[in-house]
Amino acid sequence: MIKQIKYFQAVVRCNSFTEAAEECFISQSAISQQIQALENELGVKLLNRENRKISLTPAGEHFYRKSLVLIADFERMCNETVRIAKRDQAELRIGYLKCYSGQEFRLAVAEFSEKYPDVSIQIINGNHEDLYAALRSGGVDLILSDQRRAFSDEYVNFILATSECYIEIAARNPITALQNVETEDLKNIPCILVASSGQQETERTFYKEIVGIQGDFLFADNLEEARLLVTSGKGFMPVEGGKNEPGFAPALGRVLLTRKGNPIKRTYCAFWKADNSGYYVEDFADMLKSKFFLENE
Repeated sequence: MIKQIKYFQAVVRCNSFTEAAEECFISQSAISQQIQALENELGVKLLNRENRKISLTPAGEHFYRKSLVLIADFERMCNETVRIAKRDQAELRIGYLKCYSGQEFRLAVAEFSEKYPDVSIQIINGNHEDLYAALRSGGVDLILSDQRRAFSDEYVNFILATSECYIEIAARNPITALQNVETEDLKNIPCILVASSGQQETERTFYKEIVGIQGDFLFADNLEEARLLVTSGKGFMPVEGGKNEPGFAPALGRVLLTRKGNPIKRTYCAFWKADNSGYYVEDFADMLKSKFFLENE
């Protein structure tokens, strides 16, 4: 029946038995017979055929919409089954934020590697736009990132947690004695961001217009370089991943970032393409979710 459903979809898509037959590399009479056999098996009429024109019946319209999901799921299931059978070729490509300092991602990678030792894990990092571009182009299967745009139906938007934002600043700075610090009070201290040269303006705009940081900006290529700048007193750094981190450097302090008295919050998600859901992708996302849950308990 799967093949018959694909023939039916081709006829609807092409709005022609002749063009559908050419697309499917079979004769027009053969594809017509397959559609008729499908209708006979279902016991309903799917297509109206009048004066060489075809149209969907109400039942056909329903069947067509549902069949698109069914066939997509079937093909994903088949592809994933083959990948699992060929574990030596299995691979999971994941990305995370350059400035993310929480332990959840590392713990999830460790758990996944232990559970699936034969699956190769490829990891990249970048800022929000870098990761989005990699996901959109198919360069990665899943990314851990923050939500900066409206959710799209083209992707699975798997919410992991909503966390309060903190800044890192040199421990000797008097600000570390505060419970929280307003964005307005930081305007005379440079803000240090992790961003590649091509993404610096994007990050500057986001933190200035959305987060509300109004001072000067300095940029570092990676988290380690940014922390060296913070430690040396060059400025403060907004950090991803909450208040605490194992092995937190004694030379640095973290302070809650607020705006008009309210904590600034970020929503972290695992994103992957809706047509790229699979066993490994979904299992890793579940592992990642569990790590955020433990962190917030």
